[in-house]
Amino acid sequence: MDKKILLVNDIPGYGKVATQAMLPILSHMGYRVFNLPTALISNTLDYGKFEILDTTTYMKHTIELWKELGFTFDCVCTGFLVSDEQGKLLAEFLSKEKGLKVVDPIMGDNGSLYNGVSEKRIDTMKRLCKHSDILIPNGTEASFLSNLYVGDTYHTEEQCYKIIEELLLLGAKSIVITSTKDGTGNHFIRGYDGINKEYFHVPFKHIPVRFPGTGDMFSAVMVGEVLKGRSLKDSVKIAARTLGQWIEENKDNKDKFQGIPVEQSLHILDAEEKNL
Repeated sequence: MDKKILLVNDIPGYGKVATQAMLPILSHMGYRVFNLPTALISNTLDYGKFEILDTTTYMKHTIELWKELGFTFDCVCTGFLVSDEQGKLLAEFLSKEKGLKVVDPIMGDNGSLYNGVSEKRIDTMKRLCKHSDILIPNGTEASFLSNLYVGDTYHTEEQCYKIIEELLLLGAKSIVITSTKDGTGNHFIRGYDGINKEYFHVPFKHIPVRFPGTGDMFSAVMVGEVLKGRSLKDSVKIAARTLGQWIEENKDNKDKFQGIPVEQSLHILDAEEKNL
């Protein structure tokens, strides 16, 4: 396997989130992984105090330089953005990329936008949706992007599929809505596979332990499986099962703000790939 993946995400100095969580997973799966940092962050935000270095100017100059050098990628994954300016820059970049384009529109959770994220960011993410082959919002982000059921913390199957229809109208080709739950407390990943033209849902067991970076880890496994030629639904199944095992294995860690030490748990991914 000689596929090249570009991660456009922040790089934390302390903690396994974003690029620091995704890179070891995708490297272990056999890919050549490159990165374009949207920010350098001292540590995961859960600690309450942190330092952020905005890298927008660096991103702009790097993209221009890579264009001159003729660098191309088989897949581009976008994640945390510091500003709307970065969103505009990435929308233009993605519009010219030929490989698989995966967008994680990080904006909010639990029914509301994150602190510091403005309503303008929604429009910025909508522009990225237009260029995405796979869009991976959580339930809250999907609601804001579709302008349906905003503020709700759970969605019925019918509501999820209405949301998906709106996201498809934005230009996204395939959708994976993570961490949705219905009114009875059941948890699902719901989506639409644009290649096979089918809706799907994958139930999963919710483990009431919070680690930062789990969404990044899920995305990395799912993207890696898709690039191996698996269907989107099967890729989601492997990612969900693997993440569940990672959380279970590390749930008693004392400092959960560090995220999951993924390098020590990669054997779980190997086992889950064989179990499909």
